[in-house]
Order: sequence, then C-alpha cells, then structure tokens
Amino acid sequence: MVLREILEQLSEDEEQVWLSDRKGDWNADQLLGNLSEPMLRRQAHLQPGLYIALINDGGYLGEVLYRVKPKN
Repeated sequence: MVLREILEQLSEDEEQVWLSDRKGDWNADQLLGNLSEPMLRRQAHLQPGLYIALINDGGYLGEVLYRVKPKN
C-alpha cells in the first residue's frame, strides 16, 4: 500500500484522526493536498490507532512518519 492510499482511506473514515509529526498535527486531507507526488507514492504501513511508517527497500518497517491521535 502506498501513502496516498492510506491517507485516502483515513480521509473517508467517519472516525477522523490527527496525524502528528514534529511540525504539528494534520488531518489526512491536508497531507493529501500538501505532500509531494514522490512522497505520496512511497510504500507505507498503517498500524491503526498507532502510526504510519514507511516500508524500506528490504520490505521492513522503516521511519515512522506520523503518529495517529484521536480527534477529540
């Protein structure tokens, strides 16, 4: 799965969440509109309720991009 697909899935989900990084909190729609095309095509993994991480060239989880927080 690529990052774009994960963000689109989160955007459509009724239970909205914040995606948090060192710069702040974002919703999925903001990231879809602001991230570069190469970044959106990167292989990634969503661990529901915890994080979104990149998948490295070896097929393993790599850098955690965003921590998932409830939007309460």
